[in-house]
Amino acid sequence: MSNVLVIAAHPDDEVLGCGATVAALSRTIKVDIAILGEGITSRHQQRGEADQASLASLHKKAKDVGSLLGASSVTLENLPDNRFDEVALLDIVKIVEGLVDRFRPSVIYTHHPGDLNIDHALTFRAVLTGTRPAAGCPVKDIYAFEVASSTEWAFQQIHPAFQPNVFIDVTSTIETKIRGMGLYESESRLFPHPRSAEALRAQARRWGSVVGLEYAEAFQLIRSVRE
Repeated sequence: MSNVLVIAAHPDDEVLGCGATVAALSRTIKVDIAILGEGITSRHQQRGEADQASLASLHKKAKDVGSLLGASSVTLENLPDNRFDEVALLDIVKIVEGLVDRFRPSVIYTHHPGDLNIDHALTFRAVLTGTRPAAGCPVKDIYAFEVASSTEWAFQQIHPAFQPNVFIDVTSTIETKIRGMGLYESESRLFPHPRSAEALRAQARRWGSVVGLEYAEAFQLIRSVRE
């Protein structure tokens, strides 16, 4: 049975990108979550100015969200928030390679490369590099997800634009996603912001309507190795 690994750049991206899907998949298969960036420190002029108690609270919430979604584990790395471009890509790739060695996933869900957020784009690049389909690589399928207030705010001007071609029925788990996002109080927003509960429901309802479902999450299949 397939193991799934979600690789996200920031705490809350895992919920925004595929929270309802994780909640659905974790009923029958093992799903692990890895978050590469520390979160929130970019709100300060200097990374070290961030309140450590707030950072610790955010990381605890990430663990709580993982439990809510049914994830087997949540791994938190320490890359600088919204400053991944200050880190050598090789260092990010090595983190990804370590995660793949640890969890041996056959399926990875991660960011789309056409996002406005630079950390999202570099996470995608690191995942693609760290899972090169050489002999012994366990990863067969890579799916890219959209992140509200990043993917659509690129206005399809960052190539390539998000073009979903895989849709997962999340009718039974959309409210779990909404509750998960609600745990990230500092990241949630009021409507009409894309990260509001109303907007997230509308996003899933829109994709559901595209494929004849009540609610769906949308993904772009990046690579699939079939046997």
